[in-house]
Amino acid sequence: MRKRALISSILIASLFSGCVSQMPEAIQGENTQKGAAIGAVTGAILGSVVGGGNKKRRIATGAVIGGVVGGVIGYNIDQQAKEVAAALDTQVNNAPNAELNPHQDIIVTNTDNYVKITFREKMMFPTNSAKLTPSARLKIQKLVGILRNYPSTIVQVVGHTDNRGSHTYNQKLSERRAETVARIIKSAGVPNEVYKKGCSYDKPVVPNTSEENMSLNRRVEIFLYPDKNFVVNQCI
Repeated sequence: MRKRALISSILIASLFSGCVSQMPEAIQGENTQKGAAIGAVTGAILGSVVGGGNKKRRIATGAVIGGVVGGVIGYNIDQQAKEVAAALDTQVNNAPNAELNPHQDIIVTNTDNYVKITFREKMMFPTNSAKLTPSARLKIQKLVGILRNYPSTIVQVVGHTDNRGSHTYNQKLSERRAETVARIIKSAGVPNEVYKKGCSYDKPVVPNTSEENMSLNRRVEIFLYPDKNFVVNQCI
C-alpha cells in the first residue's frame, strides 16, 4: 500500500511539472505554479474516486485537467496584478510592509487568492467626505478598463477610517466611500459582480497613535477575486 501511494505521489508530481511546463513561459509565475500544484493534486484525487475506466488513467487525466485549471487561476491573479499596477502607474509590491509607506498613494499587491488595490484617503476623498477627487475618479476608470478583460472577476470594495469620532459615524463614512467607488465601477457597464463593505476603524493597518498612522488607516481597498469561492469578509 505504501509503495502504491509513493508511486501515485511521484506520478502526480511529474504531471504537475508537465502542466506548468506546457504553459507559455511568460505566465509561469509563482501563483501559476501554486495553482497548478493544487489543481493537479485535487484533480488526481477526484480522478481516483470517480468510477469507470482504468483507475490509473483517471488519476492521470484528473491531474492534468486540474493542473491546467489551477494554473490558469493563478495566472489570472498574477497577470491581473501586473495589468492593474501598470494602469495605475505603479508596480506590484508584495513586501510585508508595503502598506506602511506614507508616500505611496496606491499600493497593488496580490496573494494566491486575490489582487488587492489600496487607495489612500488623501488622494481619494476630501476630509469627512465620500465624494471622489477628480484624480481618484480617473484612477477608478483606469481600473475599470482592466476589469473589462476579466468579466468573471468578483470585485469587493472595502472602506476604512481612523478612530477619531464615534464608531457609528465612521461606519457610515466607510460605507458611503465604498458605495461611491462601487457605484462608479458598476455605472461603467462592466459585467463584474461588485460588492461593497464598510469596516469603520475595526481593521487598522497600524495603531491609531499618530497623525501619520491615522492617515495610513484611512483608505479604500479593492479586492479582485477569481470567483465567489474566494471572497472573504475583509473587516475581520
